[in-house]
Amino acid sequence: MELTHINVPNGKTIRVPTGLFINGVFVASQNGSTVDVLNPLNDELLAKLASAQKVDVDLAVNAAAKALGEWKTTSAIQRGDFLSRLADLVEQNAEDFATIEAIDAGIPYNDSLHGHVKHAVNTLRYYARIAGQITGDAIDIPNGFAYTRREPFGVCAAIVPWNAPLMITCWKLGPAIASGNVLIIKTPELTPLCGQKLAQLVFKAGFPPGVINILCGLGQEAGQAIAEHMLIRKVAFTGSDRTGRRILRAAADSNLKKVSLELGGKGPGLIFPDADLQNAAFWASLGSSANNGQICALMSRLYVHENIYNDFISLFIEHSQRQVKQGNPTSSSVGKGPVVSLGQYKRIMSYIEKGREEGATVLFGGHSAGGGNFVPHTAFVNVKEEMSIVKEEIFGPVVTISKFSNEEDAIKMANNSEYGLAAYIFTSDIACAKRVSESLEVGQVSVNSWGLINVNVPFGGVKQSGFGRDMGKEALDDWTTVKSVQFSILGDKRI
Repeated sequence: MELTHINVPNGKTIRVPTGLFINGVFVASQNGSTVDVLNPLNDELLAKLASAQKVDVDLAVNAAAKALGEWKTTSAIQRGDFLSRLADLVEQNAEDFATIEAIDAGIPYNDSLHGHVKHAVNTLRYYARIAGQITGDAIDIPNGFAYTRREPFGVCAAIVPWNAPLMITCWKLGPAIASGNVLIIKTPELTPLCGQKLAQLVFKAGFPPGVINILCGLGQEAGQAIAEHMLIRKVAFTGSDRTGRRILRAAADSNLKKVSLELGGKGPGLIFPDADLQNAAFWASLGSSANNGQICALMSRLYVHENIYNDFISLFIEHSQRQVKQGNPTSSSVGKGPVVSLGQYKRIMSYIEKGREEGATVLFGGHSAGGGNFVPHTAFVNVKEEMSIVKEEIFGPVVTISKFSNEEDAIKMANNSEYGLAAYIFTSDIACAKRVSESLEVGQVSVNSWGLINVNVPFGGVKQSGFGRDMGKEALDDWTTVKSVQFSILGDKRI
């Protein structure tokens, strides 16, 4: 299959196949459809990749179904060995992956290399280690015994987002493969190059043909075909709540496949009067701007106790206005790249304008950050809870700051959202932290920090942030189903 060659300003040349990875080989789409991959820095064409249609999804599913019979007989140790080899290969190609995320996602090279890529490797190694820890329970029953066992669903699919393509792909791939499933991965059409590179390494790691299939394609074409497919038994999706609903409806209208959804967020950060304000301001600044705010667990709503509000604002401005070099994200000296696309740039800037129109005050930022798809870190004060910038996920470096007078009000405002992915508490009182964390309607809480991602800790949301979990042993449960087996020792006797 044809390779595309991309010469990068950091001196690297990226070579990835242009085809769909189906049954262990790269192939063109059946009708010749392609998708253009653009550089977010200047909107120039990086590559043309094959774009999967329904017929291509069918081919991938059939290949996976054929591979399933033998793959189900592999031992956990064997599956772990495959994942270990893949982890080693990703690590060996870490600089290529970081360069790829810089050129098609706009993620600064060092952020990707030391963050996303490193975590992807750790994820694969973690599931390689615990593949043999998928266990059931022994259950005492009258006149017999019973046990449960966890079994793979079989043919599964993962639809991954554009904001952290390698890392989140490995969040799905690791537990899916460790638990004995075969997998179709649909990569994001905006940032598909990591998936193309990963497919090369899947082949090199020696996975049997059909066990892992990787398809670039549009959501309304390949994604819809996956959600509707009668032979796919589980689909995991990370992305917007609107698309999550479409997948859920398609699953219900087809074969009632299991669905796991990790959707949007509107993360509150609660800063109490006894907090270390330097620490709180540092994490609030980073947590509301990292990856250009293109993070589902962004700290996008700050609630600050009225007694420390002015002091916090001063420190928050100080931390947020420190110079971070903006420019070409392939350079190791650049700390801020462009957002992923012109469309995303326009979306974020429209929310900033809407905030002004609704009466909020811009504390800093709020203007176009020069040429290209660069968006400034923007903070609003004098906001009201019903404003769009407070209620809706912007998926950009935009944060609102409000006051609270007591713990009850802080919890009420934090929970006043349809989203429930992540929340953040800053306090020196461990009793307060425990009490508030138990009252917040979210899937995970961080205390006195932001951005803690550990592969052995589950990640996921409640409310309209979805259901199901990535990472941790809980992800293995999410990729398996429970079977009960009961034995009677009565023989032909009757109770």
